[in-house]
Amino acid sequence: MKKLWLSLTVVIVGLILLTGCVSEQSAGSGDSGEGGGTGNEETSGNSEEGNSGESGSDGGGGVAVVPKLVGIPYFNASETGAEQAGEDLGVNVEYTGPTEADAAAQVKVIEDLISQGMDTIAVAPNDPASVEPVLKKAKEEGINVMDWDTPADKELVDLSIKQVDDEEFGRHMAEKLVEAMGTEEGKIAILTGGLSAANLNLWIDAAKSELEENYPDIEIVSDKIPTEEKQQVAYQKTLDLLKSYPELDGVLAVSTPAPLGAAQAVQEEGLQDEVSVVGSALPTDSEPFLEDGSLDTAVLWNPEKLGYLTVALGKMLAEGEMPEDGQEIENVGEITVKDDGKTVIMGPPQDYTKENASEFDF
Repeated sequence: MKKLWLSLTVVIVGLILLTGCVSEQSAGSGDSGEGGGTGNEETSGNSEEGNSGESGSDGGGGVAVVPKLVGIPYFNASETGAEQAGEDLGVNVEYTGPTEADAAAQVKVIEDLISQGMDTIAVAPNDPASVEPVLKKAKEEGINVMDWDTPADKELVDLSIKQVDDEEFGRHMAEKLVEAMGTEEGKIAILTGGLSAANLNLWIDAAKSELEENYPDIEIVSDKIPTEEKQQVAYQKTLDLLKSYPELDGVLAVSTPAPLGAAQAVQEEGLQDEVSVVGSALPTDSEPFLEDGSLDTAVLWNPEKLGYLTVALGKMLAEGEMPEDGQEIENVGEITVKDDGKTVIMGPPQDYTKENASEFDF
């Protein structure tokens, strides 16, 4: 009997031991599936994809380009160039701005871009003084700061991208107006976009200097007249001028919507042969007015190239590089860098006339 019990006991203990071994093997197999080689590789791969996805979709990094406002043809053309540069150069581009030429709204746009962690922010200030605090904040956050199209405080920017030399541009427009008038004496008025726009003021000051030095018999009938960067306002202001100064000989209109509004008023009044209009405008917008002589010459540059150049140099800044004088920028051309090392000039001004305006698509 004792032998029988002993035998049974041995069998039972053996079964228990066997069951334990099978359980351990099963548990080991399960652990290998969840935490062993193959399982870990899958988990690691998913984790890397997740991190990459977050980095690509959180809006951080890249170059932000802030115009004075969005929705007008000039800044639409600049946007086209900026986006093309983003595609060509493989950089994230955020082109965004206020819907009105409003300094406070522009500051809010820049605040939002700072929170996104952009590498470079390039702004065309509506009012340079208004953006000073927010540009200082951007620099404190380690963001590169540029101005483009319109200068900000020189001490705050790492690069300043100018379409043309301001002095050359303003004097050139004054010369073209006198040429269109066909006389070196007479009465003119000056329209501008906003009174605080630094680039417009520089051009107007240069134009005045040209007139004072070389055409002293040209009389400017009033202070510069703001048009809020709107064609309709420029149109109405020009109608008012034509009534107040029936002997007006010319209008110098600075900011891209202003020449169109001035020409529209001259066209409506049938004064193409009596009042000359010259200003900074896009060729496609200008063409109908150039055709009938209500606008004599549109003077500008290529705004698509300006947008492209802004992004290209913004990318360079983010990579710790600075442009050099005479450097060739692909799809833009040779640039000029002033002695201060950070003022970049894209190129000389370009005249758009009845004869050549149709050759351009901006």
